[in-house]
Amino acid sequence: MSDHSVIIVGGGIVGLATAYRLVQRLPELTVTVLEKEPQLALHQTGRNSGVLHSGIYYKPGSLKAENCRAGKLAMEEFCQREGIAFDVCGKVIVATDDSQVPALENILERGKANSVACEMIDRDRLAELEPHARGVQAIHVPETGIVDYVDVCHRMADRVIEAGGNVIIGAKVTAVRLAGDALVFSTSKGEFTSSHAVNCAGLYCDRVAAIAGALPSVKIIPFRGEYYELKPAAEHLVNNLIYPTPDPAFPFLGVHFTRMVGGGVECGPNAVLAFGREAYHRWQVNPSELSETLGYGGFRKLASKYWRTGMGEMWRSCSRMAFVKALQQLVPEIRGHHLKVAPAGIRAQAVRQDGQLVDDFLVEETERFVHVLNAPSPAATASLNIGNLIVDRLADRF
Repeated sequence: MSDHSVIIVGGGIVGLATAYRLVQRLPELTVTVLEKEPQLALHQTGRNSGVLHSGIYYKPGSLKAENCRAGKLAMEEFCQREGIAFDVCGKVIVATDDSQVPALENILERGKANSVACEMIDRDRLAELEPHARGVQAIHVPETGIVDYVDVCHRMADRVIEAGGNVIIGAKVTAVRLAGDALVFSTSKGEFTSSHAVNCAGLYCDRVAAIAGALPSVKIIPFRGEYYELKPAAEHLVNNLIYPTPDPAFPFLGVHFTRMVGGGVECGPNAVLAFGREAYHRWQVNPSELSETLGYGGFRKLASKYWRTGMGEMWRSCSRMAFVKALQQLVPEIRGHHLKVAPAGIRAQAVRQDGQLVDDFLVEETERFVHVLNAPSPAATASLNIGNLIVDRLADRF
């Protein structure tokens, strides 16, 4: 163990971006990434829509707003430098009836406050951009893009290793203890030691914080997002990205259409309670994790507040036609036979004891650890800047 060593728990995009920033900015450090899976980026990073978010939705001054804008530029620069394909294709956020226009106007104001290039457009301009979309008004966000974050992760890992760092797969952390001045990590691949550590464990970040001796202020509640893809014959119905006007009281954006950088168009996701932190299939259950969720007071308070919305999401999960109906609000020509099932993802959503969903990135610190306890979308877009934020918090310790 070196006095200048850092272990990062989690080989998703936030963990790898943090490792990449550490070897860039503090090259004297020994950096090791521990990933429990047999390959990198298998969970949230590898199961999202691959959007380069503009930052239009987020409260001005929040960590999401500040890190998304800077992180997007950093991600584009990284991809250009590394030859990774991405496309700044733009998106529209659509109000399908007049009752949604005030919420759409609020989003536009946030976007402008966050220095996002965006404009309100009428239905004629919407028809030029997305001929098959339906809406009374929309926001055009030309700087939104798409990328494959798994490709990004593998390139970041390559650069960390080239700089002398370590990326170790199949190393599930089972215990953390302090031995003198060293943190000792017990894993499925033996013990590893470091002077400091960063917890980027995503769906299990609260668990890792707890076994490291912290008292996390939140618990992770897993929400499964189910996707379909358009069959090739229907791909012409979507040019780029088509989003609904989101419910301002709910942290999810609603089902939408996303063209993918590798080809094809994805539809979704919904947002239903997952019966386990990695329960990607509808009837897959992890009894102990489900019991933990249902027994958490914060979840029960959340459920009592949003039960109607939750029931609607569950209905769309069980009924393909209900899912199609939601998609038809944006693109009326969509039919059930246009869709094929795509892999689901799970969002690690931090929830407080009072039932409040954490709406911003959440980073907590102890003497030797930095814990990333809430990093949902747009964390992939913002990852390189989140990495900088974490390095800033570590730098003084060395």
